[in-house]
Amino acid sequence: GSLIEQLTTEKYECMVCCEVVRIVAPVWSCQNCYHVFHLNCIKKWARSPASQAEDGNSGWRCPACQNASTQVPKTYTCFCGKVHNPEWNRNEIPHSCGELCGKKRQCLDCPHLCNILCHPGPCPSCPAFVTKTCECGRTSHSVRCGQSTKIHCSNVCGNTLNCGKHSCTQVCHAGKCSPCQLTVQQVCYCGSNFKEVLCGTKEEFSDGFGNFSCQSICGKKLNCGRHNCTQVCHPQPCQLCPRLPQVVYRCPCGQTPLSKLLELGCVERKICTDPIPSCGKTCGKPLSCGSYEFIHTCESLCHEGDCRPCSHTSNIYCRCGFKKKVSQRPRSYYCFGGDFFFLIAAITFMCDKRCNKKRSCGRHKCNEVCCVDTEHKCSLVCGRKLNCGLHRCEEPCHRGSCQTCWQTSFDELTCYCGESVIYPPVPCGTQPPECKKTCTRPHECDHPVYHSCHSEEKCPPCTYLTQKWCMGKHELRSNIPCHLTDISCGLRCNQMLKCGMHKCKRICHKGECLIDEECKQPCTIPRLYCDHPCMAPCHPSSPCPTISCCAKVRYPKKIHCKFTAAISIATKLTDLQLGDSVEISRLITKKEMKQARLQCDEECLALQRNRRLAEALEIDDNSDPFNIRSSGPKYSDLLKEDARKDLKFVSDVEKEMRMLVEAVNKGKHTKKSHCYPPMNRDHRRIIHELAQVYGIESVSYDNEPKRNVVITAVKGKSICPSNTLTSVLDKEMHSRPPPPIPHYKQTDKSSGNSGLSKPLKEEPVIDYFDVQD
Repeated sequence: GSLIEQLTTEKYECMVCCEVVRIVAPVWSCQNCYHVFHLNCIKKWARSPASQAEDGNSGWRCPACQNASTQVPKTYTCFCGKVHNPEWNRNEIPHSCGELCGKKRQCLDCPHLCNILCHPGPCPSCPAFVTKTCECGRTSHSVRCGQSTKIHCSNVCGNTLNCGKHSCTQVCHAGKCSPCQLTVQQVCYCGSNFKEVLCGTKEEFSDGFGNFSCQSICGKKLNCGRHNCTQVCHPQPCQLCPRLPQVVYRCPCGQTPLSKLLELGCVERKICTDPIPSCGKTCGKPLSCGSYEFIHTCESLCHEGDCRPCSHTSNIYCRCGFKKKVSQRPRSYYCFGGDFFFLIAAITFMCDKRCNKKRSCGRHKCNEVCCVDTEHKCSLVCGRKLNCGLHRCEEPCHRGSCQTCWQTSFDELTCYCGESVIYPPVPCGTQPPECKKTCTRPHECDHPVYHSCHSEEKCPPCTYLTQKWCMGKHELRSNIPCHLTDISCGLRCNQMLKCGMHKCKRICHKGECLIDEECKQPCTIPRLYCDHPCMAPCHPSSPCPTISCCAKVRYPKKIHCKFTAAISIATKLTDLQLGDSVEISRLITKKEMKQARLQCDEECLALQRNRRLAEALEIDDNSDPFNIRSSGPKYSDLLKEDARKDLKFVSDVEKEMRMLVEAVNKGKHTKKSHCYPPMNRDHRRIIHELAQVYGIESVSYDNEPKRNVVITAVKGKSICPSNTLTSVLDKEMHSRPPPPIPHYKQTDKSSGNSGLSKPLKEEPVIDYFDVQD
C-alpha cells in the first residue's frame, strides 16, 4: 500500500539517481526486496564495477538488498511481468497492466496463485483453508494456506536417528532430529588403534558402522606366513604375497618368462623366500627422470629391488622458458608412484628475469620473476581520488576513469547562513546550495557588504572606494579600493637618506629606502679651489678625496681662463728655490697669454650679435618682455629631458589633459576621468608630473606589465596652462643658433681636380634634443 501511494503521488525516489520516479518513466522492480528503480539507472548500475558480487561470478548486486542477479534487465515490464511497456491508465496503479497478478506466492507449499490485480511489492498471504499435518505426521489440523507457522502436537517423535539403530525421544518438533548422542568405541581395520565417538558419526576414513582406517601400515602376516602386508590399514582381506611361486611368472625385469630360465638350468622356486632368477639382460625399466619425448631406462642388468640412479643429464627449462640448465638426477628422485609429483616440482626452477609487460590496468608493470601469467591482472588498489574529492577509489587498479562516488549523506546540506537547504539524500561531493542573501560573515572593515552568501572560507576583497595615503606619505589618494594596501603615487620618494646629504630617487615605494646598502650618489660638497661639487660616491664620515676636477666649463671665448693662467704660474713657481722673491708679471710670457686665450666659435658670434641687437633696442637682459618666465608653468629639467625623447607621446598626453580639463569646466559634472592604456614606468612618471602642472589627480592601478594610469580632472581645481611643455621645448629649440655651414675651398685650376674639394675641417653636428638645461 505504501508503494502504491508513493508511486501514484510521484513521491518515490530512485535509490541510484536520488530522483523522483515519474508515472510515465520506465522502471524495474527487484523481486527480492521489491524496491523500484529507473530502468536506465539499474542498467548503468549493473554494468558498473561497484555492483559486481564479491566472488566475481554471481552477477551484479541489487543496490538495496545486495541480492545477486545474473541477468541484466533490458525491457520495461509491468510488476507481474506479463505486459511489456505498459501504458499508464489514470484508473490503474502506475507501471501495472491492470490484469490479475497470477504470480506464485512466497510460501513454498502454497499451490494457489495470486488473485489480486497487478501490483508492486510482495503478494499477500493466501486466504484459502487447507488441512496440514503436524511435524511428526501423527495429527492434522485445518489452517490457512498462507500460514507460515508449523503445527506441533504433544506426542513423542519416535523417528529413527542418523545412526539407524536408535529412535528420537523428543516431543513433536520442526526440522530434522538431532544426531544420536550415545558414545560407542570404534576399532581400526588392522586392530591396532581404538577411539570413542558418537553413535552414527561418519568421519574421514570411517564407514559409519564402528570401523575406521588408522592410515598406518597394516603389518598383518600374509598367507605365506613369512612377509607382512605393506598396504595402508584397509577393510578388505590382505592380498597374496607378491613373491609366491604361484604369482611370479617372469624375471625381475619382466623380459623373460621363468619357464625359459628353468629350461636353461635355473633352480625352480619352492617358497616365497627363494630368489627370483635373473635373465642377465639389461633391465630397461623406464626411469622417472625422463620425459614424454626422451625416456630414460635403467642400464643395469636384470635385478630385484629399485633401479640405480640415472647416469644421463637432462635440460631443465625454467617455468617461463627463458633459461635452461643441465642437471643430473640424484638418487632420491628415482622412485615411482606418488613421489613422481615431487620430482616434477623439484626439477622446476625459476630464472631471475623480471616481466616488463604492462598489467591489465595499463599503469603498472608486472615485475614478477619468471612470470608465466597471460592476463597480468593488477592486484593493487586504484587509490585515485573520486569526483567528490574526498574519497578514493577502492577498486582494483583499472583502466579509464573511476566511477562516481556512491557514498550518500542523509544530513541536510545548507549554505553558511542557513537560508538555502538541500534535503537528503545528498550525493557525496555536492556543493552547498547557492544563496542570494547578503553575506553575514564578520569582515575586517566597516564598509557595506555587496556580495552574496558563499561557501568559501574567505570573503571577496572589499572594493569600496576610500582615501588612502601612498606608501611614501606624499599625498592622500582618492578612489582607492579598500583592499589595496601598498599604493604608489608614481612620484619620487625624496626622503632624506641616512647620509643626511642626499634624498631617495626611487619611485614611491614600501619600506626603508636603503636597508643593507650604502648611498652611492655623487657628493655635492663644493671643492676648495674651483667651487665644483666633489662628485665622488657619498662619504658622509670621511673627507672628500684629493683628486683633480674633471668638470667641463664653458666661458666666453674672449676671456682668459683664470685657471689656465694659474696653472702656468704654478708651473713656474715650482722651479724657484725656497726664499727667493720673484715678480709675477714676468712669470707669464706674451706667447703663453696668447695660447691661454680661448678661440671664438659660431656660438660666441651668435651671443655677440644678440647682445648688440639688445643694446640697439634698449632691451635689458634681466627683463621678461613676453612674461614667459613669470607666467609660464615650471617644468622640471628631468621632465624636459624625458619629453625630448618622445615628443609625440608628450603631445598626445597634453592634448588629452586639455580636452579633459575643458570638458569638466564646461560640463555639469564635477569630476571626469580618463584611463590610459598599460605603459612603462617612464611614461607613467611623465603623466604624473604633467598632471601636477594641470592640477589633475593621477593614480596608478594593477601590477606589471598591465599597470596603467587613471587621471581625474576636478572642476575649479584643474587648469590649462598657457604654455604647454611641447611649446616650451619648441621655443628652446628655435632659440639655439642654426648649425654651421661647412666651408669649401676652390681648387687650383692648374691641378687636375675640378669642382669642390673636401672641407678643411669637419664641424660637429649639434643635437638640439640633447641640450643641457
